[in-house]
Parts: sequence; structure tokens; C-alpha cells
Amino acid sequence: MRADGARAAARVAVLLPCYNEEAAIADTIAGFRQALPDAVIYVYDNNSRDGTVAVARAAGAVVRTERIQGKGAVVRRMFADIDADVYVMADGDATYDAASAPAMVDRLLDEQLDMVVGTRVGDAAAAYRRGHRLGNSLLTGMLTRLFGRSFSDILSGYRVFSRRFVKSFPVLSVGFEIETEISVHALELKMPLGEVETRYSARPAGSVSKLSTYGDGWRILRTIATLYRIERPLWFFGGAGVLLALLAVVLALPLAVTYAHTGLVPRLPTAVLVTGLMILAALCGFAGLILDTVVRGRREVRRLAYLAHAAPGRAPGDGA
Repeated sequence: MRADGARAAARVAVLLPCYNEEAAIADTIAGFRQALPDAVIYVYDNNSRDGTVAVARAAGAVVRTERIQGKGAVVRRMFADIDADVYVMADGDATYDAASAPAMVDRLLDEQLDMVVGTRVGDAAAAYRRGHRLGNSLLTGMLTRLFGRSFSDILSGYRVFSRRFVKSFPVLSVGFEIETEISVHALELKMPLGEVETRYSARPAGSVSKLSTYGDGWRILRTIATLYRIERPLWFFGGAGVLLALLAVVLALPLAVTYAHTGLVPRLPTAVLVTGLMILAALCGFAGLILDTVVRGRREVRRLAYLAHAAPGRAPGDGA
């Protein structure tokens, strides 16, 4: 089968960021070892205070450490350090179905995609923390409205990447908002993407979630707003300029009517405020235009960095 041959020829790395996952990491490693026997499994420990490191080493994984706290910091380190053709990233809590990994890798290689997202499918109430389903739906819809297209599950931590995705992605996030930043990077560069449904299970006994429903949700919302300001400055600052201009017009109308009847401007402070609002509106508009040009240049640089690597499943110089 062509997929099996392409997968066998590709260097596959399984990346597992971990923080206090002693109870689950051995099962996670065993699952990926069985699903992808030729892959190298890396566990990046993020200052765990339990026996995660010892258990991971005993299970046969390559264990490395990232001292800067936060999943985003770990992903930045993994993407910088590991050299492979295909990268499989999952959490070390045994909630993602390792058996789905071959299908995800095969789809990435066969269709020459840059990212395949493992869309979580799980009916067990224990698999999701309270409010996470609703929050995920709201954030997914918001990303679709802001950037034009999205994924079914933008917060999934189970993803397969091509080398050209990993080596063109400037990781800036620190915490669990990293999945949002990954999604926006793929959407901005208009990369070929795919999704594969995968079973999502509850954590094993003794494993505790590190997520904070409201804290992480707020950070993700803030990340989306920041990325929208950075990637869509014309719309962001232009929208602010339009609102300021409308407010100035509303305040100026009574002044204009009074001036038309009397030739006087009795409310001088309001007139000064209107002038200031219009100046701010113009500055916002020009700021949006200038930053839009800068962002276009940055996007071109990222696109060139992306194109410097061969497509997945194809060797450099292979025109087939």
C-alpha cells in the first residue's frame, strides 16, 4: 500500500509535552509505540514534580527538559530541537487515541498536507471539563468569523505536522493558547490542511488536568484578539477609526445645527472633542494602512521560509 511505504520512508517523531503525568505517560508511550513502531518518541518534561521523567525513560522514550513553564514554551523547544519529516504531537495524559496516528500520518503524506488535526469525538462526560465543549464551539466560531475558515476543533492538542510547517512556525505563545496560534498560522499562510476524527477519552485514575476553564479560556480569547490585531491591522484599526468618526459626527450634528441658525459655536469643549476624535480616527486609519503593508511583508517572509522545505512525502528536488 502506498501509504505504508511513504510512512516507512519518512522520519516520524512523536512529541509529548508533559507536566506531572506520571500516572498516564507510560500508557501514552506504549500506545504510540504500538501504533508507530518506527517513530522516535520524545517526552519533553516541563518541571514535573512527580516521577514523570523516570517513568518515561523506563518506557523507552527519549526524555528532554524545558525549564520555561508553559505548553507554548515546550512546543517552541520541541519544534526547534527535533529534526524529522513528520511530527506527531499529542498530550501525555493518555486521552488521545494513539491508534489514529497512522491514519493521520498517511493522510498528511498521501495528500501532501501540512497539518492534520485530530478532531476529538467522545461521549464520555468525564472526558471534558465543565464548559469546555461550549467554550471550544464559541472559540471555533469566533476564529471562523475573524479569519474566514477554521477547524472543527481548534483546541485539539492532537496534530500531525509536516516539516515545512514546523520549521516556518515562530512560536510566540507561552501557555495552552498555543493551539490557537498554530491554527492561525496555518490559516494565514493558507496551508493545505485536513482533519481526522479520533476518539477522546477520560484521563486515567490518578491523572489530574492542568487546564483552567476560565483562565485558559480568557488567555485564548486574548490571543485571538491579539493575533487579529497583528494579522488584520487594517480591519482592526480601521474599525476603531470608523467608530471614532461616527461618534464625532453624532456629537458634531447639534453643533452644526446651532451654527447654521446662529453663526455661533457655544459649546466649545464639545467642538474640541469632535476635532480630537476626528484626528484620532484619521490616525487609526493611517496606522492600519501602514501596519497592513508591514504585515504583508512579514507574511511573505514566512511564506518563503515555508517554501524552503520540500512538501511532505516528497524528497528535495523531486518534481513528481
